[in-house]
Amino acid sequence: HLRESGGGSVQSGGSLRPFCSTSEYARDSYCLGWFRQAQGGQREGVATIDHNGVTSYTDAVKGRFAISQDNAKTTLYLQMDSLDPDDTAMYYCASGPGSYCGRWDPLPFAWWGPGAQVTVSS
Repeated sequence: HLRESGGGSVQSGGSLRPFCSTSEYARDSYCLGWFRQAQGGQREGVATIDHNGVTSYTDAVKGRFAISQDNAKTTLYLQMDSLDPDDTAMYYCASGPGSYCGRWDPLPFAWWGPGAQVTVSS
Protein backbone atom coordinates (compact mmCIF):
# COMPACT_ATOMS: atom_id res chain seq x y z
CA HIS A 1 0.00 0.00 0.00
CA LEU A 2 1.01 3.60 -0.50
CA ARG A 3 1.51 5.46 2.77
CA GLU A 4 2.81 8.97 3.33
CA SER A 5 4.99 10.09 6.22
CA GLY A 6 6.91 13.23 7.06
CA GLY A 7 4.17 15.83 7.04
CA GLY A 8 3.99 18.38 9.82
CA SER A 9 3.86 22.03 10.77
CA VAL A 10 6.40 24.63 9.78
CA GLN A 11 6.69 28.41 9.61
CA SER A 12 6.62 30.31 6.35
CA GLY A 13 9.92 29.96 4.52
CA GLY A 14 10.67 26.60 6.12
CA SER A 15 11.11 23.13 4.60
CA LEU A 16 9.57 19.69 4.87
CA ARG A 17 10.29 16.40 3.11
CA PRO A 18 7.34 14.03 3.13
CA PHE A 19 7.94 10.56 1.71
CA CYS A 20 5.91 7.57 0.58
CA SER A 21 6.60 3.83 0.37
CA THR A 22 6.02 2.81 -3.25
CA SER A 23 7.78 -0.48 -4.01
CA GLU A 24 4.61 -2.30 -5.05
CA TYR A 25 3.74 0.43 -7.54
CA ALA A 26 7.07 1.22 -9.19
CA ARG A 27 6.48 -0.98 -12.23
CA ASP A 28 7.29 -0.31 -15.87
CA SER A 29 5.35 2.49 -17.50
CA TYR A 30 4.16 3.94 -14.20
CA CYS A 31 3.71 7.48 -13.04
CA LEU A 32 4.16 8.40 -9.38
CA GLY A 33 2.91 11.73 -8.19
CA TRP A 34 2.21 14.05 -5.32
CA PHE A 35 -1.16 15.75 -5.12
CA ARG A 36 -2.61 18.06 -2.49
CA GLN A 37 -6.00 19.14 -1.29
CA ALA A 38 -6.60 22.19 0.85
CA GLN A 39 -9.58 22.23 3.17
CA GLY A 40 -12.65 23.00 1.09
CA GLY A 41 -10.68 22.81 -2.16
CA GLN A 42 -10.21 20.34 -5.00
CA ARG A 43 -7.40 17.83 -5.24
CA GLU A 44 -4.64 19.26 -7.42
CA GLY A 45 -1.43 17.94 -8.85
CA VAL A 46 1.91 19.07 -7.46
CA ALA A 47 4.67 16.97 -9.03
CA THR A 48 5.09 13.72 -10.95
CA ILE A 49 7.95 11.38 -11.87
CA ASP A 50 7.85 8.61 -14.46
CA HIS A 51 9.73 5.30 -14.66
CA ASN A 52 12.57 7.03 -16.55
CA GLY A 53 12.97 9.64 -13.81
CA VAL A 54 11.46 12.47 -15.84
CA THR A 55 9.89 15.01 -13.47
CA SER A 56 7.11 17.57 -13.90
CA TYR A 57 5.89 20.35 -11.62
CA THR A 58 2.93 22.66 -11.50
CA ASP A 59 3.71 26.36 -11.78
CA ALA A 60 2.73 26.93 -8.14
CA VAL A 61 5.63 24.83 -6.84
CA LYS A 62 8.20 25.02 -9.64
CA GLY A 63 11.57 26.02 -8.25
CA ARG A 64 10.54 25.30 -4.65
CA PHE A 65 9.61 21.60 -4.62
CA ALA A 66 11.55 18.59 -5.89
CA ILE A 67 10.20 15.07 -6.44
CA SER A 68 12.59 12.12 -6.37
CA GLN A 69 12.94 8.40 -5.73
CA ASP A 70 15.66 6.41 -4.00
CA ASN A 71 17.88 4.21 -6.18
CA ALA A 72 15.90 1.09 -5.34
CA LYS A 73 12.66 2.87 -6.32
CA THR A 74 11.02 1.92 -3.07
CA THR A 75 10.45 5.40 -1.67
CA LEU A 76 9.08 8.57 -3.22
CA TYR A 77 10.11 11.93 -1.77
CA LEU A 78 8.87 15.48 -2.04
CA GLN A 79 11.42 18.07 -0.92
CA MET A 80 9.47 21.23 -0.16
CA ASP A 81 11.42 24.46 0.37
CA SER A 82 10.38 28.10 0.79
CA LEU A 83 7.00 26.97 2.06
CA ASP A 84 4.15 29.45 2.08
CA PRO A 85 0.82 29.37 3.96
CA ASP A 86 -0.84 28.72 0.58
CA ASP A 87 0.94 25.33 0.57
CA THR A 88 -1.12 24.22 3.57
CA ALA A 89 -2.99 21.07 2.53
CA MET A 90 -3.27 17.32 2.84
CA TYR A 91 -0.57 15.84 0.62
CA TYR A 92 -1.13 12.51 -1.12
CA CYS A 93 1.16 10.21 -3.09
CA ALA A 94 -0.43 8.33 -5.96
CA SER A 95 0.40 5.86 -8.72
CA GLY A 96 -1.11 5.68 -12.18
CA PRO A 97 -0.49 5.20 -15.89
CA GLY A 98 2.78 6.63 -17.15
CA SER A 99 1.01 8.58 -19.89
CA TYR A 100 -0.60 10.81 -17.25
CA CYS A 101 2.64 12.18 -15.82
CA GLY A 102 2.58 15.98 -15.95
CA ARG A 103 -1.11 16.15 -16.84
CA TRP A 104 -2.37 16.79 -13.27
CA ASP A 105 -5.75 15.09 -13.58
CA PRO A 106 -6.09 12.94 -10.43
CA LEU A 107 -8.81 10.68 -11.86
CA PRO A 108 -6.52 8.27 -13.80
CA PHE A 109 -4.41 7.61 -10.68
CA ALA A 110 -5.86 4.41 -9.23
CA TRP A 111 -3.77 4.00 -6.08
CA TRP A 112 -3.57 6.56 -3.29
CA GLY A 113 -2.09 6.88 0.15
CA PRO A 114 -4.22 8.14 3.07
CA GLY A 115 -2.45 11.52 3.04
CA ALA A 116 -0.15 13.56 5.26
CA GLN A 117 -1.07 16.98 6.60
CA VAL A 118 1.26 19.90 5.88
CA THR A 119 0.55 23.15 7.72
CA VAL A 120 2.51 26.35 7.05
CA SER A 121 2.00 29.25 9.41
CA SER A 122 2.80 32.87 8.66
